[in-house]
Amino acid sequence: MYLPRNLISHLYQHLLRTHHSQSPPVLVLVSLEPDALCACRILSALFKRDYIPHSIHPISGYNDLTSAGETLIQPMTTQKGGTGGVVVCLGVGGMVDVSTMLGLDNIADGGDPSGRVQVWLIDARRPWNLGNVFAGRPEDALQEIDGNARSRGPDVVGGQIQPAFKPGQGGVIVYDDGDIEQDLATEQEAYLTLANMPDVEDDGEPLDDSDGESEIAESLNGVSQGKKRKSWSDGDDEDNESEEENQRPRQRRRSNSSETVTSSPSRPPRRQIQDSASLDPSPSPSQIPGSSPPLAAQPASPRKLRRRLLRLRRKHESVLHKYYSLGATYSEPISSLLYSLAEALGREDNDLLWHAIVGVSSLELYGRSMTGVGISSSLDSGGSAGWGGQRGERIRQILRDEVRRLNPPDPADTRGETARGEASGVIPTTARSPTDTSIRLSPEPRFLLIRHWSLYDSMLHSPYLAARLHIWSDVGRKRLHKLLAKMGVSLSQCKQNYTHMDMELKRGLRHSLLTYAPMYGLDGLVPPPASAGRGKEGWGFVRSWGWKACLSAMDVGVIVGAILEVGKSGIRTDATGRSYDQRGAKRGIVDEDGSQETQAWVERFWEAYDALGNIEALKQALPTAQLLHRAILRTGTSLIEKRHIRHLQAFRMAVVKEGPDVQLFTHPAALTKLALWVGEAIAEQEKEQRGKVGKHGKGTPLVMAGLNEARGVYVVVGTGAGGGVVDIALQEKRKQKVEAKARRKLGRRDERERKRLEQRKKKDGSDDGENAEYEEASEEDEDESDSDDSDDDAIDERGYGRNRFGNAFQEVVDETNARVRIDSFESCVVEIKKEDLSSFLESLSMKAVIG
Repeated sequence: MYLPRNLISHLYQHLLRTHHSQSPPVLVLVSLEPDALCACRILSALFKRDYIPHSIHPISGYNDLTSAGETLIQPMTTQKGGTGGVVVCLGVGGMVDVSTMLGLDNIADGGDPSGRVQVWLIDARRPWNLGNVFAGRPEDALQEIDGNARSRGPDVVGGQIQPAFKPGQGGVIVYDDGDIEQDLATEQEAYLTLANMPDVEDDGEPLDDSDGESEIAESLNGVSQGKKRKSWSDGDDEDNESEEENQRPRQRRRSNSSETVTSSPSRPPRRQIQDSASLDPSPSPSQIPGSSPPLAAQPASPRKLRRRLLRLRRKHESVLHKYYSLGATYSEPISSLLYSLAEALGREDNDLLWHAIVGVSSLELYGRSMTGVGISSSLDSGGSAGWGGQRGERIRQILRDEVRRLNPPDPADTRGETARGEASGVIPTTARSPTDTSIRLSPEPRFLLIRHWSLYDSMLHSPYLAARLHIWSDVGRKRLHKLLAKMGVSLSQCKQNYTHMDMELKRGLRHSLLTYAPMYGLDGLVPPPASAGRGKEGWGFVRSWGWKACLSAMDVGVIVGAILEVGKSGIRTDATGRSYDQRGAKRGIVDEDGSQETQAWVERFWEAYDALGNIEALKQALPTAQLLHRAILRTGTSLIEKRHIRHLQAFRMAVVKEGPDVQLFTHPAALTKLALWVGEAIAEQEKEQRGKVGKHGKGTPLVMAGLNEARGVYVVVGTGAGGGVVDIALQEKRKQKVEAKARRKLGRRDERERKRLEQRKKKDGSDDGENAEYEEASEEDEDESDSDDSDDDAIDERGYGRNRFGNAFQEVVDETNARVRIDSFESCVVEIKKEDLSSFLESLSMKAVIG
């Protein structure tokens, strides 16, 4: 089931009304990423204000999710002696069948399979597992709806929750950010049709032969191609034997590092129809779509009905298969969605708004866009490219409006110093007063940690500048020096801390960048001045904590990400390759199953969680963030200068297996940042050499592998190359084109119907059941062909430029004997045994990795 956005507070308000002191605490499962962490802070604040007990459990991957289901969630079910409850999944499990992962579908028979455990699923990753979206409701709940509820109307229609819905019966509920209603109408129809379709054996026989040939084959004792044809009733025993298999989706299986993954995601489960009347092998003519009255035509034979069902099933299965094959993408950040929940409840304030802003801003650091994980193109207006192109900019514009609403001008500022400061474009570095905790808009340049570094270091470590000035080379460093010289900033000035720079230089910095940056191809380096037409498009967000600190949202995202990936103390290695943290504690040397590593990641989660609410903890973690980004610059420069980046058939490839910073990149998120840094540099080189983005505008993707010597595995991440940026206006034009094609198709159908009626009139009412049936079958074939063409067009547009590394990884695992562990919620991240890397990459190079 899914909850539409206009009912976003429906479940929470019911929980608030029904929760009492004896109710079990709400269980919150959170993935280890800044966006989910910020969403967790928002939800936790709401629970605390409403005195709702809750417990938070970080989840590092699918193995952790399965363990949480066994140890935490299954004991909550009524079958295990519990009373049910609510489980909230933040950034967890959107791409797999959550009921199966948590073990809520295999409880002993004789009751509600969910055990009255209701799962709220909030995730930005796509594609959805459609079993979560359009199914997920316990069947027993349908029988418990009282007469008053029935009189109010249906509570769930086509998987969509209606206002009459009464929570508390268990099941999986997906929070829709608007995409399900707008984009998944075709998939919804296909899924629901398959779910209610009787199970018919499909032996792969072609369905394009004529009805005459079918009749001949049927007359030969039902023998076709040496196999006995089974009727629907004959297949009941076989259906019952494989009921469990049919009711479960084939989804991504996770293996330990020493095992092989042998299955891949597929379409969601197809439930067998419950009504025995629907399994009657000879349905009445009124039940056959398009059939003539009983006196006008003979009823179709069971074989013909079976063939029609198979044709319909294959059509809808093709729709679902194409949807799952589109590739990965990201929708609205879940921190933004949780802030919308707080707003609907009337609980919004500056703290919750700040968490939402940090969560949205952090997505750019990890390359999460509407085309999956990959480099994002900068906006011409400057500032942050951010998440989601035009849609992301609309989200940020709403957040800017919220900043103005919750942070009005100070009445004591009679001279208008704040307004003049914003108009001059000076980057705020201090608070207005000792008690100032407000959020302000700021024309943030695309530098890194500029308030906590020197101007030179901030520019040097900026991925945006590094790619366009070729910072990894001596020529690139000279170009940076020339840019600073033209701006009138000496090296002695720009190499001291930015807060200690000359005030006149800081006031004129933005104007100088707007003047000279375009000479070096840096048009999007800073946002333009505010205007009546465009407002403050591209402007960032800054918050003050009195005299203690002043940080931008991007700064906080960088620091929190570094805590999650490295830890507050950082990591170093000795001459023997053994890893230590900066406090001197030795880390595990042998950790084959990754359990010790996972435990360390969970500890970092709590450090990051506390840092989001403690400005002193954030300031203490600043050196860790600087350490990580220095390592990214060093390692990326080494890979490019030493020509360690190889160009294979489908992608470029780089391996990090030596050097002082190799241990830092054993974390998938840190390795992703390095891959994005290198990928953006390669993309800019490609543009300069060819004048365009390669691979038909999709860019050349990059595969980055990092060696984890302690575990004997490579962590592999696949990133896109910045092509196929989603254009909302172009999408609208394509939508109009599809609608026009649908209208033409309807016109052709009406014309065929008119001609058919004329032919029938000429026959003077003659009955020819087989001819009528043949016309009907031919019409179905034409309609199916038209529909398939239309679906292909729409899917090609939706999947253009998307990251398909997750699909490609699964295909390689199915075809080879490589020992692979797929445990990350990011589909483009896998772990491979050190000895199997070469064969894995060789097979991967033959796959389509970009949509």
